[in-house]
Amino acid sequence: MKYEATRNNERFIGKGTEMPQTTVLIPNYNGISYIAGCLDSIRAAGDYPVVVVDNGSVDGSMELIRDKYPWVKLITLSENTGFCHAVNVGLDEVKNGSGTECVFLLNNDTTITPGTIEALEKRMGEDARIFSVQSRILSMKDHERIDDCGDLYCALGWAFARGKGKTASGRYEAPDRIFAGCGASVLYRMSVFEETGVFDEEHFAYLEDIDLGYRARIYGYVNSYEPASVIYHAGSATSGSRYNRFKVDLSAQNSIYLIYKNMPLLQVILNLPFLAAGFLIKVLFFTLKGMGATYLRGLGRGLAKSRRDAAQGHAHKVKFRFINLGRYLRIQLELWVNVVRRFI
Repeated sequence: MKYEATRNNERFIGKGTEMPQTTVLIPNYNGISYIAGCLDSIRAAGDYPVVVVDNGSVDGSMELIRDKYPWVKLITLSENTGFCHAVNVGLDEVKNGSGTECVFLLNNDTTITPGTIEALEKRMGEDARIFSVQSRILSMKDHERIDDCGDLYCALGWAFARGKGKTASGRYEAPDRIFAGCGASVLYRMSVFEETGVFDEEHFAYLEDIDLGYRARIYGYVNSYEPASVIYHAGSATSGSRYNRFKVDLSAQNSIYLIYKNMPLLQVILNLPFLAAGFLIKVLFFTLKGMGATYLRGLGRGLAKSRRDAAQGHAHKVKFRFINLGRYLRIQLELWVNVVRRFI
């Protein structure tokens, strides 16, 4: 298969008869238990260019990729620089290397099913405003359980995955719009990164995909969910568990930083009662799990991170433009609606 760079967005307009070309991008950190299954499933699905960015693995996974998968473009980093930096290194390779119009970001602890990428490409081709399309992510341990059918964000300052832990049958079986695509399995339109910027490396890991999707929404783009694209995800393969101090600390930091970056001051004030309630509930939740102090320290670090950025001229903050006011209003309405959806 020949891969040629195409910069013309007209290929995405209309009925999607011409599909965008895609490079698969996998950040890897100590993924020895899963990476072979992931790469084998991609090869079984089609002849796609694949870029793996290894984040200083010490478990032999880097050597496995080099020895057993010569068709993979392997980029090695000397240490763990974080999920965001690894992805950005890969995006730069896609832009200057394969030059494909789309990139399929995939976790190393996943396997994809035949037709996964084609379904994402087809959905992307239906609307030039689409920035990302997320797969239907099911549990690798139990294929009848949902892991993530699209990420939502609400006025409580919480991001959450639709359907997580629920029985898959009968749920989220139709294409839909979502707040942001989950970075475990999502197709991005490369040209939009020129406007939104790439992943913010201040996040290191966690909520970086919500931040990117939020930015895209402010700029007028759409994030979508495509159930015909099915993958299986082990989950927490790098951090080791759903709740641990490393993850709680970083997630707390980034929850504050996310608000600072994407909400204008008036919107923060408008949401303040919801945000206060949301953070209080989280404090109580993590206190019961013995990690309340960790969560509070993370919130403090998030405030400090935001203050540092403000002192540097709001280098990372999305600049408010009056032309985007209508989009901010639509997003705000969605944040309120998602509070209800979170509990229902």
